[in-house]
Amino acid sequence: MFATLNPALILIVGALLVPLLRGRARSLYMLALPLAGLVQLVLLPSGEYGHWQVFEYTLTTLRIDGLSFVFGLIFFVAAFLGVLYALHVEDTLQHVAALVYAGAALGATFAGDLITLFIFWELTAVSSVFLIWARRTERAYRSGVRYLIIQVGSGVILLAGIILHAHETGSIAFDNIGLSGLASTLIFIAFGIKCAFPLLHNWLQDAYPEATVTGTVVLSAFTTKLAVYALARGFPGTELLLYIGATMTAFPIFFAVIENDMRRVLSYSLNNQLGFMVAGIGVGTELAINGTVAHAFCHILYKALLFMSMGAVLYRVGTIKASQLGGLYKSMPLTAGFCIVGSMSISAFPLFSGFISKSLILGAVAAEQYWGVWLVLLFASAGVLDHSGIKIPFFTFFAHDSGKRCAEAPTNMLWAMGLTAFACIAIGVYPEPLYAILPYAVDYIPYTTTHVITQLQLLLFSAMAFAILYRRGVYPPEIPALNLDFDWVYRRLGRRLMAVSRTAIGGTDRAIRQALHRQGLRLLTGLFRHHGPHGILARTWPTGSMVLWVAVLLGAYLIFYYAGAR
Repeated sequence: MFATLNPALILIVGALLVPLLRGRARSLYMLALPLAGLVQLVLLPSGEYGHWQVFEYTLTTLRIDGLSFVFGLIFFVAAFLGVLYALHVEDTLQHVAALVYAGAALGATFAGDLITLFIFWELTAVSSVFLIWARRTERAYRSGVRYLIIQVGSGVILLAGIILHAHETGSIAFDNIGLSGLASTLIFIAFGIKCAFPLLHNWLQDAYPEATVTGTVVLSAFTTKLAVYALARGFPGTELLLYIGATMTAFPIFFAVIENDMRRVLSYSLNNQLGFMVAGIGVGTELAINGTVAHAFCHILYKALLFMSMGAVLYRVGTIKASQLGGLYKSMPLTAGFCIVGSMSISAFPLFSGFISKSLILGAVAAEQYWGVWLVLLFASAGVLDHSGIKIPFFTFFAHDSGKRCAEAPTNMLWAMGLTAFACIAIGVYPEPLYAILPYAVDYIPYTTTHVITQLQLLLFSAMAFAILYRRGVYPPEIPALNLDFDWVYRRLGRRLMAVSRTAIGGTDRAIRQALHRQGLRLLTGLFRHHGPHGILARTWPTGSMVLWVAVLLGAYLIFYYAGAR
């Protein structure tokens, strides 16, 4: 039985015992859970397990293949690093929520049918919101409510699509669905919401920066990458995704450049990186899917590293606003160094992880001759260096000296950042182990002279552009400001719709209440007329009349009795 146990249950069930432990025992136990799940995953042979018959449908709760294995592997690694990073936290709620959340994402990854996917899909929403509410501020509470509404809404749309899909096809298998009708469109939209498609993306920038120091690190690893996995499983080769992905890579750059909150900058950067993965899924070739999976793998690591470094700054300094930071390399040199590794990885410098994964996607797009999209992705690659490769470490640890002095990050945070930084460099230097576990055979060499020189030229010219703009005072200054995104449109529109609805519903409600009031009065008046002190039934009846009515009733009774006997 243990041999086919779903590795996700190790985290979900194991999280329930966390409140019973304290101190070092709890720390060791939490670190052991993702390691145990990782071992279980590695030992499992490819195949489908955990079949349950529900009415006429068969649920497959565990499917291990080339695609789910890689995502499951990196999800367990991310869970371990998230636990290590948060060991100093005494809040049991955060630990339980993080483990259940990671387990739910893994459960959805291993789901072989759409119903199992839906169950874990909703569990990720419910469990992850506590990582936002655990910050226990008014902003975090409101942001968490909005986040929960959107995430649960995604699940409702997914459920509607599953019901229609099952009715149309008679199957609930989670395989290549394709964009062909209403059912598949609803499923596609549900995946798109969780993947932060353009105009549906604002929940990400709204929620992640409001989560706890450690919660943001965990959130960055699972929700959106689960959506990438779902799109890769259900909609590979859907050309619409190619253009959606290109849009996702480009527009966040402009918001990230003017944003003052560093964790919000990273949230926009996350959206940008998701665009590369979505574009790869849209191409749909083996090289493109390999690139998407490899980039998701690397992105979870270097994005977690960047969120870890910014979380350490927030933990020690109490703010993450670029206008209030600077000069922190003097107090937090190790954190600054780890942040630079993450920045170089996301910027795709040679010898760092982003270089060996992003090149697969760009090569796949070029191979299929989508040159317009390729140029957009190339522009986005240069923009990444600006807002994540330079802005994050420069304005946080260097630039002007803010005068803030603090202690270095806690030891467990440094270990988590150190291990993640090592992985980013190791994968970049020696990508063959990652290439070996990708869904399809990899026949690609990232370190060619042409590719390396081209990438270095792109990055150096982008860095030069930043330096010139900054020295001349043209680069947007880091000032406290509230930047409006597309959510401003539907928030205002939503308020107006609510006002119109309230007016319409209020008028209808008043009309219904008045009609019910009138009918109630008529009923009470009729009852009073018959049963009141002067009503018909309150009058004194003569004895003869009473005898007559008794005789009539007895006669009727006898007639009905004999009629029934026949």
